[in-house]
Amino acid sequence: MAMAAAPAGVAVTVPLGVLLRREVTSERMERPDVLCGEAARSRKGEDFTLLLAEAGERVAGDPSTSFSVFALFDGHNGSGAAMYAKKNLLNNLLHAIPSGLSRDEWLAVLPRALVAAFVKTDKDFQAVAETSGTTVTFVVIDEWVVTVASVGDSRCILESADGSLYHLSADHRFDSNQDEVQRVTACGIKVGKLNIVGGPEVGPLRCWPGGLCLSRSIGDMDVGECIIPVPHVKQVKLSNAGGRIIIASDGVWDDLTFEMALECSRGFPSDIAANRIVNEAIQPRGLRDDTTCIVVDILPPEKQAPSPPTKRQGKIVFNNMFRRKHPDVSFKLDREYAEPDEVEEIFDDGSAMLSKRLAAGYALQSMFEPFSCAVCQIQLKAGQGVSVHSNPLQHEKLQGWQGPFLCQSCNEKKDAIEGKRPPRVNGFAEYVDSLYSRSIVLHPV
Repeated sequence: MAMAAAPAGVAVTVPLGVLLRREVTSERMERPDVLCGEAARSRKGEDFTLLLAEAGERVAGDPSTSFSVFALFDGHNGSGAAMYAKKNLLNNLLHAIPSGLSRDEWLAVLPRALVAAFVKTDKDFQAVAETSGTTVTFVVIDEWVVTVASVGDSRCILESADGSLYHLSADHRFDSNQDEVQRVTACGIKVGKLNIVGGPEVGPLRCWPGGLCLSRSIGDMDVGECIIPVPHVKQVKLSNAGGRIIIASDGVWDDLTFEMALECSRGFPSDIAANRIVNEAIQPRGLRDDTTCIVVDILPPEKQAPSPPTKRQGKIVFNNMFRRKHPDVSFKLDREYAEPDEVEEIFDDGSAMLSKRLAAGYALQSMFEPFSCAVCQIQLKAGQGVSVHSNPLQHEKLQGWQGPFLCQSCNEKKDAIEGKRPPRVNGFAEYVDSLYSRSIVLHPV
């Protein structure tokens, strides 16, 4: 097993074989090749994808610092939210990342920037005054580091070089996440199955009013403010043996297990693999929903397609089996030596508390402007900002770092997300309207 960098003053024993390899190879791993393919079958036209093998550069003008972005937006109650998120989420992310950072710093602030970008996208979409919503699974690949932010029930999985399976996203369906049921219920929202008058309860758990079966999404402004856009974020580092990422909408996962998706696509190039997964998903019951799949291969340079795993094929390794980074170790990503099939967990947080998610970690406060909103990035004058810790910014009394800070509008959004603002109370007529104003698709029990 690989060893993490040791804290200062602690000696580390390096195997002789590693020292010999360093004589003939560079300590820094080569950049991987990132290959992608997608496939989709449309029923309602509400699934959208974003595939950018070169989405941007950490250092402007330096192609060697480029990173990739792959995203899936599964809309509901219309396509407006999915289209809006596809158009704006990446730009909001880039604006939330300070300039002039090293690669290690850039990767360290990325989870927090993703949270800010999701919340800003949702907040800005409210001005469009549409009632549609969308799930989002957003993947950023920087060399061998993969960062995934997700809301909703589209899922992202990773198969490492040895055939082990890792979950990189969360499932925010009420049926699958009791913690989210408790959170939403505590905010005053009812959760239950559709109750047909005079008949039995049917379908999955939903929140009422609105009838949405998800606890997190972008949009859905008619459902209530306890349905939040704060994403689950996981960041991992692959070994230089690479791996395969599968991102798919619920149209795939309603009919395929993760193992089935991997099995039917294993050993094929990414474009063919995506088609095989979609075809396999719609084969049993036909096309019942928009069904979309993105396959991304992260490969050692010049390797054209992943080889089928030969070691421990099919062995499942769940989230708690990641080799976690030691909390006292600095955020250093250049691996000095590693077993070829190791996947290292760097970051994992799905908390719904926006104040917690925006709070600085890794001593990162010096990387952010003290007088700009942590969500929408507008400049704040002294005394205008509100600390995420609920301490108003009084410039003349400020002692040390008490931020990050929010503008008044984003602070109100934070309070709504965290349940600190009373939920909207609809009358009975509005409640009934909410049941019929949305396109509720009943899923089988």
